[in-house]
Amino acid sequence: HVQLVESGGGLVQPGGSLRLTCVTSVNMSSFYSMGWYRRPPGSLRDLVAIVSELGTTNYDLSVKGRFTITRDDAKNTVTLQMNSLKPEDTAVYFCNAATLRGGVITDYWGQGTQVTVTS
Repeated sequence: HVQLVESGGGLVQPGGSLRLTCVTSVNMSSFYSMGWYRRPPGSLRDLVAIVSELGTTNYDLSVKGRFTITRDDAKNTVTLQMNSLKPEDTAVYFCNAATLRGGVITDYWGQGTQVTVTS
């Protein structure tokens, strides 16, 4: 049974930093990609950053240069370092893990962690 547990959200002032951590209950080598998504108030969930099993990363343009995603398969952990935070980064952030088997993608989600950027 796959479980993703996020931590590290909170309240921060504009320009500040937060580090989100997601720990998986299974060996991370099972996942061909891992990522972070967010759902701003009143909006849908969107991709923030993703990292493949080969370490290739991709970021939403709104966070590129400010956020960094890393995965550590030895620790079954994926982190999102968020710097230079802006009020528009306020959202619930979700960890995602995806498997690809027989051409079928299966997504797993964490419960979400709130990030609030305000002065």
